Amino acid sequence: MDGEELSVRPATVSETDAIADLWVDLAEGQRAHGSNLRTAENRDRIRESIGRHAISGGVVVASQSDRIVGFVMFSMEQRLYATALARGVVHNLYVSPERRGRGIGSRLLSAAEAGLADEGAEAISLETLADNEAARRFYERHGYEPHRVEFEKRVETVTPSDR
Repeated sequence: MDGEELSVRPATVSETDAIADLWVDLAEGQRAHGSNLRTAENRDRIRESIGRHAISGGVVVASQSDRIVGFVMFSMEQRLYATALARGVVHNLYVSPERRGRGIGSRLLSAAEAGLADEGAEAISLETLADNEAARRFYERHGYEPHRVEFEKRVETVTPSDR
């Protein structure tokens, strides 16, 4: 598969199931970095989202030998409040572990950035788990800087009589 040419292209709706399977792999891998996201339980929901993104052009896949080895999902941000600039959002970026380190993630990210720029994005945001050092380094190498910081605290078990 190494000698095969890599194709980076918009996903088709018929590829929704294969991309959903990769999303499950992505979500399961994020558990090692502190994610609480349920994986298989969310497969149907993410499959629907991937299908909508595929129809709108917001999913790009990387494939070799007719096998999808990575994907990126993106869209313009939909906010409740008016903002000073139009922001695009990269929702998910994933490359199969055995294919990492070969520039596939960079090509997928570039495709998402170009697609969002074509839609009028003036800035692009994305999220990664704070504990995922490899992802943080990847995005920093591509010019991304922290913009917002989300804090989380576990709520200790409190019985109603303790309140």
